[in-house]
Order: sequence, then structure tokens, then C-alpha cells
Amino acid sequence: MAQQQHLTLNRTGDKMPFVGFGCWKVENEAAEETVYNAIKAGVRLIDGAGDYGNEVEVGRGINKAINEGIVKREDLFVTTKLWNTYHHKDNVRPAFEKQLKDMGLDYVDLYLIHFPVPLKHVALETAYPPGWYQPNGATEVEFERSPMQDCWREMEKIAESGKAKNIGISNFNVQLILDLLTYANIKPAVLQVELHPYLQQTRLVEWVQKQGIQVTAYSSFGPASFIQLTDDGKTAEPLLGHKVITDIAAKHGKTAAQVLLRWSIERGVAVIPKSMNVERTRTNIDLFSFSLDKDDLEAIAKLELGLRFNDPFSYGFGLPLFC
Repeated sequence: MAQQQHLTLNRTGDKMPFVGFGCWKVENEAAEETVYNAIKAGVRLIDGAGDYGNEVEVGRGINKAINEGIVKREDLFVTTKLWNTYHHKDNVRPAFEKQLKDMGLDYVDLYLIHFPVPLKHVALETAYPPGWYQPNGATEVEFERSPMQDCWREMEKIAESGKAKNIGISNFNVQLILDLLTYANIKPAVLQVELHPYLQQTRLVEWVQKQGIQVTAYSSFGPASFIQLTDDGKTAEPLLGHKVITDIAAKHGKTAAQVLLRWSIERGVAVIPKSMNVERTRTNIDLFSFSLDKDDLEAIAKLELGLRFNDPFSYGFGLPLFC
């Protein structure tokens, strides 16, 4: 069954694989071999971030695969993200250059603004990555007056330099995107957001795609990476074991993970699953030998709960970002 395995990005026409490997929560000591093995297994999109704290090791894994001739650099699509403490126009480029140096790369294929949250600057030499709180022991997040327009201008300069072939955004809502589009000289190529059957965000996905912006889903397995509690104390059944998902998997002779990932691809949305197991990684990228039918999609649509797991407010930061 031949199917399109890439999304085409605006402005550059670059091809972004539909399925990649996410580096969030990959421990430093395992990151080099994990990324190297993922590339050996056939992964061509590596999704990382400065905030993950493992870019040195991720870069080593990428370069090991390149140096051994498993892939050429141009065969890979590498994504990373600008952290919140570097939104000021004077801090965007130094943070990016550090990330390139950490990964040992001459360029990245996609550079995203991680969150639309301008946190108070933390110098690179003071703490890296600094996380959400100031390294002075603050118990509340501290913001700075760094307009998104200024930050985006610096992102555009990086794109124009060729060191980031494409630029984009993550965790932005429609209002923020609409505002950005009024001043952007370079339209975001990609929006990355939390998407799974418990949080389907259909109107957001469809509107963004109509703007010519591609969408990448993170946390495709829902509560698998998060505490399995909603704000009102109700438990969320793990999607990987949900009867609707496992029944569809059995029907197609696939795994529950493949069904959840294929569900996003059916919507024209890229996915970046993570597994420390090479065989599961191979399975996770095997998404083009089957399709979900109308009955499958209707059954999954009924799982919508509006249930968001990656929410700064629920982490105690006092920031209702998605309200």
C-alpha cells in the first residue's frame, strides 16, 4: 500500500517525515545510543529541544550514524526548540547557536518556539537548561517584557541565515497564531501541539492546516507520559490499553501504538513517538501498510474528553496558558 510518507513545508518545500522520534524524557546516559539505534531502525526525523537537557548526547547519536555512513545529513530532519528564557531579541540567536554547537550540527531543519511564554532571562552560563523557575530559588515563574513579534523577527533571521531551514511554533493557540500572521514575513512552517484521542483539537488542526501550516502531534499515547489524573480527580484510562483502541488494533493485526499514531496520520498530522526499545521503534514507524476505516475513525472520535496532560497550570506554575 503506497502512501505519502512526508509533509511538504511552506516556503522551502522541504519534506518533513510523517513519523519521527521524540527525545523528551530520554535520559542523558542513554540518549546517544537510543538516537543512533533509532536512526539505524529507519527513523529519519529527530525531535529535540534545549529544555530536554540531552542535546549533546542526541547530537552524538546523530553524528555517529552519519559518520558510520548509515545516513547522510541531508537524509535526516532534525527539529529543536527555543526555550522560554531566551525570547528577548538579544537572546534568541545566542541560545540557538549554543544548541547547534551542543548537537555538533551546521544547521537544523526546523526550529520551533517551545512555548509562547517569555520567561525572565537566565544567562547560558548561569544555568542550562534553566527550566521554568529562576535558579535563585524562586517559587513562581517570572516573566519578562519580550514581545512575540521581536522574538519572531529573530527566528526569521535564523531562517534567512540557513542555519534553521524552517521555523515554527509549539503550544500556540489560534489567537496567538492569528496575531503572528499579521506581522510574520516568514509564516510558521509547523505547529507542534499535544494531540491524542482524549484531546483531538479538531478545529485547531483544521484551521492551522488551512493556513498552510503543518501540524505535529506530541504525546500521541495520551496519559502514557503523564500522571493519569484529570484536574477533577477522575482517572484517565491508558489509551494503549483502551478497548476501543485494542479492538481496532486486533482488527488490523497491528499494535495499539500503531493505531494511535496512524490516527494522527489519517488527519495529515505528523507524529514523534518515543521508545527506548528498538523493536517498538521499528513498529512505531511502520504506519503506512494499513489505514483506519470509517468505523475506526468514528469510534476513536467518541473518545474525546478535552483532556490535556501537558498544562503548565496543572504543574503548579499558576499559568492558565490554554484558557
